[in-house]
Amino acid sequence: MLEMTTQRVCINGIEKDYKIVRHSGAVAILAIDGDRMAFVWQTRPAIGRKMLEIPAGTLEFNEDPDECAVRELEEETGCRAARWEKLGVLHIAPGYSTEVIHLYLAEDLTMGEQNLDDTEDIEVRWIPLNKLDQMIRSGEITDAKTVAGLMHLRLRNGER
Repeated sequence: MLEMTTQRVCINGIEKDYKIVRHSGAVAILAIDGDRMAFVWQTRPAIGRKMLEIPAGTLEFNEDPDECAVRELEEETGCRAARWEKLGVLHIAPGYSTEVIHLYLAEDLTMGEQNLDDTEDIEVRWIPLNKLDQMIRSGEITDAKTVAGLMHLRLRNGER
């Protein structure tokens, strides 16, 4: 849910109009099953190609992020999680957007069927956790929320 607004801001005594994208927010989920993690391979029209990223979705205005995370994980991957943990929040583009992504860890997964919208072309890919660093280094994973989410997971697990 997006809305473009103009906001007058005074910085160092100088007033300037800024274009701001007001965004309802989003969720992103690190869904772990043993030694592997769920990723989605999907078309991203803005960049004209498919991307590999963690499951995610946009909040409806005033939607509870916890509920959105449960819904998005099931819709995109078909998985349900028995254990959830909120890992933090990410400000994706604070120079021009209010978007905040709520980041979750989902574990103890039960597999089911995807429930995609007609315009979604999502393929679920299960990737071993020990391959993720190399995939970031090689450029196979370039999605910012995914890279930041993996860093949150490392910090949670006491890794460097």
